[in-house]
This record gives sequence, structure tokens and C-alpha cells, in this order.
Amino acid sequence: MSVIRFTKMEGLGNDYIYVNTMECPISNPEQFSIRWSDRRKGIGSDGLIMIGKSAVADFSMRIFNADGSEARMCGNGARCVGKFLYDKGLTTKTEILLETLSGIKVLKLHLGKDGKVAQVTVNMGQGLPLKVNYADGTLVGQTLNVGEGPTVCTAIDMGNPHLVMFVKDAENAHVSEVGPLMEHHKMFPDRANIEFAQVLDRNHIRMRVWERGSGITFACGTGACATAVASAMQGYTDPQDCEIIMDGGSLKVSWDPQTKEVLMTGDAKTVFEGTIEY
Repeated sequence: MSVIRFTKMEGLGNDYIYVNTMECPISNPEQFSIRWSDRRKGIGSDGLIMIGKSAVADFSMRIFNADGSEARMCGNGARCVGKFLYDKGLTTKTEILLETLSGIKVLKLHLGKDGKVAQVTVNMGQGLPLKVNYADGTLVGQTLNVGEGPTVCTAIDMGNPHLVMFVKDAENAHVSEVGPLMEHHKMFPDRANIEFAQVLDRNHIRMRVWERGSGITFACGTGACATAVASAMQGYTDPQDCEIIMDGGSLKVSWDPQTKEVLMTGDAKTVFEGTIEY
């Protein structure tokens, strides 16, 4: 039995186990993500992120949720990958091209006074209406009764599927009940991440999230982006300056209505490092 070196990192409480597979290859990542993510019997995390080589970018990232399913993209995870690569001396670049299943993302690293990465801005690509099994194939600004009473809903594609539900009180939203029901709704053939968003003013949204494959998490980077895009589409908030406040902290999101590109800026932190039998 071999030993794998790992780093536990978190972005706004959205925590993953990071492994440099250029040094420690992993087979059957689905199985090990389930085992290692267990918060009582394993390391404890929202999933496993594998950092590797890329033929089309500087590095690659693969993400496996706590239930073993593979995700296409994770904004909080991407920021932590940028910190991992720079702080460990795997790159000296402060702008990194990262290959993901939802395309190549651009990471801009912002260094702190200690010379390590403090924050990362991720070009998340385009935020667009998601194709769904509903009406004309999209769901934008439709009022549905989805367990929170009549609720304005918008489905957004951030490289992964999201349903943003605009609620009156995010703190008391029925996340654990409505989240899994909507994740598996027939509208979403690949399931969906579910955001419960309360607009506070033109520049602030309080949001809680039910992540596909992981359940309630402290934060979701792509979910924050989807929420900002959906809110801007409805005219609720400023598309260029929106702060998404989640259980684990806040992210700054900017959406260009012309190009549809989304920029997300937030923290990335190392929790601890260790080894585990493989």
C-alpha cells in the first residue's frame, strides 16, 4: 500500500482535498473521494481535487464530489488550485491557464505581504441561460412554486448547471428540503446546484446553496456567479459590482452583459497538509 500526500484547502469554507497527481497519481478517484471526504472516518471535505498536467493549458484540474460524482467546475476550488501551484513553487506565474471540464479558466493571483497568494480572480467564462426541460428550453425569471411559495427562478449555465431561486429570507429558506428535490427535478437531466438568494440592495445578495453531489456547503463559487448573473438579468443588482454573501464568506462578482463573461474574486486558504494510505 502506497502513501498519498495531500493538502486540505478551503475557499470560504468550501473545503477540498488537493492532490498533485503529477507527483502522486490516483486511480479510482471516485472511490477515494467518497472515502476521504467522510468527516468522521476520513480526512473530511466537500470532495477531492486532482491537479495535473495539461496539453492545452498550464495545468489541469479534476473535481470529484463527496458522493464520488465528477463536477465540471468549482470556482472556490479553482482559486485554491492557483494558491497551491504558486505557494508550492510549481509555477512562478501570477496568471495561470487552468484546464477544467468546462473549459480553460484564467486565474489571476493576488499576493499578500508574505509573498503567498491571498486572493485569486478567476475568469469563469460566460454566464448564460441554462438549457432545461421546461417550456421553450430555458428558465429565466419564471415564477414557480418550488417549496418556498411562489418564487422567481432562473437557471444559469456556468459550465455547470444552476437554479437560482430568489427568496424573501435566505436564512430561513428550506435548503435541506427543497435543495435535493430541485437538484433531481426532471427539468435538469444532469441534476443542478440550487441557490437560495435574497437581494439585500443593488450591490449585495445573501445566498445559501445546495450543491449537486455534496448537499449544503458553506460556499459555492460557480453558484455565486450564477446568482449574480441571474440577479443582473432581472435588473435586481449592478452587473459590474455585486457581492455574494454566503455562510463561509463573500465573493465579488462582475458580469459583462455584452460579452457575458464573469469575473470572480475571493480568498483561498491552506488548512493543513498530511499523508494518507492509498
